Amino acid sequence: MSLHRSCLVLCLGLAASAFAKGDKPGCTDHPLFPTRMPGYELTGCTTSEFDGYDFFVAKGPKHREEGKFFYLLYSIPDRKQEQSGVAVVRNYENALQKVGGHIEASDPQRWVNGKLTVDGKEVWAQAEKGNGVIWLRIIEKGAMAQHIVADAATFATGLEATGHVAVEGISFDTGKSVLKPESTPALEQVARLLEADASLKLWVVGHTDAVGKVDDNLRLSQARAEAVVTALSTTHGIAATRLKGYGVGPLTPVASNDAEEGRAKNRRVELVKQP
Repeated sequence: MSLHRSCLVLCLGLAASAFAKGDKPGCTDHPLFPTRMPGYELTGCTTSEFDGYDFFVAKGPKHREEGKFFYLLYSIPDRKQEQSGVAVVRNYENALQKVGGHIEASDPQRWVNGKLTVDGKEVWAQAEKGNGVIWLRIIEKGAMAQHIVADAATFATGLEATGHVAVEGISFDTGKSVLKPESTPALEQVARLLEADASLKLWVVGHTDAVGKVDDNLRLSQARAEAVVTALSTTHGIAATRLKGYGVGPLTPVASNDAEEGRAKNRRVELVKQP
């Protein structure tokens, strides 16, 4: 479903006028919810290109999602016009369901959250009713852009200290072993490491999270390790005899696989110094 079509339907789901006179300059409604409850003004907003939010659940620990984060604060100047928590929750609940969204959890008088797919991207939204306010939080799921890449000297120090080091900045599409273009800076630093020490030989080890079958992840991690070896030897001129790729799948995690934050850490490529 396109974002434009989603907006049209969600406009019908909520009952209000947008762009009230008391809106904070620079704040606008999110495209998924371009209308709002009657009488409310948009008095606060923030947008982060990458952040995380812990969505409410009925029981147990909150559910964390990460991606582009939107926070909107709606306030009602005249509390006599304020509608009940039930009315607010039902409005957002119905709006999400009308565009094929799935309600994940709710408190009928206080909050509701759910997820839907827009333009192929998973989106989470939560509306929460307070005294005279409505908090709206939206996550457009996506991976963080890796801006910081360790350099060759850092790799050398890590290998000397522990015999292995993780390489930040090497990335693949989900379930695939083709290196993304943004992996190039990290690969260049690995090549510099090898060029600086002609005697150094490395095992390149692929790791995955625990989502899916173990055997599938073992094969995927092996293919990813071999893709790194191939890139280093063919593109960066490192002798293939100095490198060997192995995949261990989800067998050596560095964090819990129960949440996406931990799973992201487990999806990695490491360099291990050969004796």
